[in-house]
Amino acid sequence: MARPVHFEIPADNVERAIAFYETLFGWKFTLWAGPMPYWVVTTGPDDERGINGGMMQRQHPGQGIVNTVDVKDLDASLSTALANGAEIAVPKMPIPTIGWLAYCKDPEGNIFGMMQTDPSAA
Repeated sequence: MARPVHFEIPADNVERAIAFYETLFGWKFTLWAGPMPYWVVTTGPDDERGINGGMMQRQHPGQGIVNTVDVKDLDASLSTALANGAEIAVPKMPIPTIGWLAYCKDPEGNIFGMMQTDPSAA
């Protein structure tokens, strides 16, 4: 069974959003050394129940929080999603040192991500 493993929060003012979540929940934010400004969100210790996430600058009005699900085979999962009424929102792309990611829109219009980990990155 595939499980959510990551969330993303878009923000118009990243600094304000970081301050809000740090104060409210005690979350920790670390700027990722990737190709775009992206903050990794640590929501708690790895040995406790829950998932971590990320924060980025909002890309377009109305962009909401996205949950990403871990899948074993991204290509097969994309095929299944499309065959069941989904649309590709962002095509499959590499995420350096992590794996491959794609975003889809479900038949209700909700955006979600699917991530296949690169075994050589582990």
